[in-house]
Amino acid sequence: MTYRFFNPARAAGATGLTAEVYRQLRDEFLGPVPTFQALSAVPDLLAATCALMREALLAGDASRVDRELVASAVSRANRCRFCVDAHVMLLHALGEHALAEAIARGGTPSEPRHAELVGWAEASRSPAAAAWTGRYRPEVTGTLLAFHFINRIVSALLDPDLLPGGLQRSPVVRSVGGRLYARTAREPKEPGRSLPLLDAGTTAPPAWAGDRPVGVAYASLRTAALRGGDLLGDVARSTVAATVRWEDGQFPARPAEWAVDLVRDVPGTDRVGTRIALLAAFAPSAISAGDVALWRLSHPGDADLVRLVAYGAITATDHVARALSSAHL
Repeated sequence: MTYRFFNPARAAGATGLTAEVYRQLRDEFLGPVPTFQALSAVPDLLAATCALMREALLAGDASRVDRELVASAVSRANRCRFCVDAHVMLLHALGEHALAEAIARGGTPSEPRHAELVGWAEASRSPAAAAWTGRYRPEVTGTLLAFHFINRIVSALLDPDLLPGGLQRSPVVRSVGGRLYARTAREPKEPGRSLPLLDAGTTAPPAWAGDRPVGVAYASLRTAALRGGDLLGDVARSTVAATVRWEDGQFPARPAEWAVDLVRDVPGTDRVGTRIALLAAFAPSAISAGDVALWRLSHPGDADLVRLVAYGAITATDHVARALSSAHL
């Protein structure tokens, strides 16, 4: 596994909140996996992302198979190869070998209920066009939102190959890897354990979550990730927000050219940052080394790059979440 633009600090040297998060990851995820290490430069963002992942994907009594299926399907809709591979492997870990391979091939599950769930998850990429809304349990919905965010972080900051040479795309490797994680994947997790790591000043949980810990975790992530917008001016933030609304998750055919056109009216000092945030929202793997090099001329630290990518990612994710919220008004 390699990182695209920087190498995070070693997990063994972590202190403070980051160390606390890593301890929980060792208990429940078999260690600080690369997805989370990529966020370690911004501890509050790391904690909130891990909390949402735990409370949505792992905790509670909703079907873990349903949640892994949603994680895989959303990742497929967002073209995040890394996350598709990882969660297909976890479907194998849960004993769902035929289902895992159907998803890996880009197919539709044979069981109607699973096929409906996959269709629902994939349609969320463009919620306005699909007249999409929520009709599943809070943990399933939380998993969907978690992966809209995480897919974008992963595609922006990590290499798409989970194993050297893309070995994870071999059916044999997927099946064997799943068996290695089987015991951990099947252990029940008590809801709420991640919440003490979160910022107490976060906003109220969204309506779709009720009083579930997954709602607290999503609200905390939204608050932490939106702070990245402070790196941009008002015109730049308005450009990102408006583009997310009107483009509604559509993939730009030529992301680099598309982003250049959109930032022409943004003040010069904000053009590079706006471009990165827009690409993070729509086509994160298209963020280039050149984009990052230009951004680092004024923002040399890794933390500001992570914050900016997270801002684009949460703006796109919250576009999906708003479709859920409108259904509860």
